[in-house]
Amino acid sequence: MKNFINLKDISSKDLRKILYDAKKRKNRRKNLNTLDIDKDKPLHGKLLIQMFEKPSSRTRLSFYLAIKQLGGGTLTLKSKEMHLGKGGESIADTAKILSTYGDGFMLRTDSDDKIQEFCKYSNIPVINGLSPSSHPTQILSDVFTVEEIKKKPISKLNISWIGDCNNVLNSLIAASVKFSFQLNVGCPKNYKPKKFVLDWVKKNKRVINIFNDPKKAVKNADVIFSDKVISLNDRGNIKQKIKEFKKFKIDEKLLNSAKKNVIFLHCLPRGNEVTNKVFLGKKSHVWQQAANRVHVQKSILLYCFDKLR
Repeated sequence: MKNFINLKDISSKDLRKILYDAKKRKNRRKNLNTLDIDKDKPLHGKLLIQMFEKPSSRTRLSFYLAIKQLGGGTLTLKSKEMHLGKGGESIADTAKILSTYGDGFMLRTDSDDKIQEFCKYSNIPVINGLSPSSHPTQILSDVFTVEEIKKKPISKLNISWIGDCNNVLNSLIAASVKFSFQLNVGCPKNYKPKKFVLDWVKKNKRVINIFNDPKKAVKNADVIFSDKVISLNDRGNIKQKIKEFKKFKIDEKLLNSAKKNVIFLHCLPRGNEVTNKVFLGKKSHVWQQAANRVHVQKSILLYCFDKLR
């Protein structure tokens, strides 16, 4: 049994094994329907419990299909309908109860402490479906998509991020260390990555380049990543944030500052950080990116259940 909480806590070897398995399983499904079960049925009879404290589309759907295609089932719960650290029932007790009913637990949470407490008291694998500090399932799937499109290891590519320095970027930074790729970040001065993230990078003897000029950030980029600048968590001066990010909007002119064959990826949902021409253009692969989450979630589940071959 293994948890999947943060990319920085998982070995590069295991992350690569997950991606290899995802590629193999995706290739095997070319002639199968969406709800057809993989022939080996590796998680036959297993139940994945999903709980969401925050809205979710792609994470919810991809995990539902992932466990289904592996031969198992899923139960989706809303935190408001549960005693999730409320009503006198502790998270420790909730974790123990869920462990008696399910075989795995995926949590999309508004608290990093909460998911760590679940890990401490749970007797089943715990998967981070998104937390304030990281989004590991998203980024591992994105690495898969990049390598699928570019047909080479991500370590041989230049990756750029344009936008807010949030939980998705934190996981991309962790991936840059684990997979040894060059990462440039373009953001306003007041929105650079948190100190604890940069300290971890330095501890692992890697360097992240941070630019306040988006053109410099995407120079020689093979891939440009972005995410919604104004998120549900924003509680500050929204108008000021929009103003500061205005020059970081991703348009065709900015893409022309990167390599000719640059691709654009966005984890969705999108906002005003990218133009329609870029988002819906030939260089954008956002739909392939979203679809691949099913394949990688499957291999993440197998990793957690010690079923990777």
